[in-house]
Amino acid sequence: MTPTRKRRLIAISLVLLAVGVATTLTMFALGKYQTYLFSPTEVLAGKAPPNAAFKLGGVVLEHSVQRATDSLKVNFTVTDRFHEMPVEYTGILPDLFREGQSIIATGSMSNGRFAAREVLAKHDETYMPKEVADAIAKAKAAQAAGK
Repeated sequence: MTPTRKRRLIAISLVLLAVGVATTLTMFALGKYQTYLFSPTEVLAGKAPPNAAFKLGGVVLEHSVQRATDSLKVNFTVTDRFHEMPVEYTGILPDLFREGQSIIATGSMSNGRFAAREVLAKHDETYMPKEVADAIAKAKAAQAAGK
């Protein structure tokens, strides 16, 4: 092997190594801030991280929304039509938020309740987020397998 080829091989190897290290570090950094979506059934089954943030997806249970008169605090229940999870949120809810609509809330568990820091509502009558539809389908499959 000539000295020129040897230098090129070393340079290419160092570039590939640097790209690999940068990719690995990026994946670890981004993975730290990644949140996963769980249905109420999965949360109650213990699949959600106990002390970390995650997303809770489902439908706002009818007649469950309770608004505080002196603050922006709202309590409501999210269901996947198999299990229910109480949610507590302080802030302004999206305009499309209402009972019977699909939502995704980001937050963590606190004293047996989901403490949401962000609530997103679906945008029309026929749309359901893919993650919520998948979580409901998983809950149905788990319910069927348990019978």
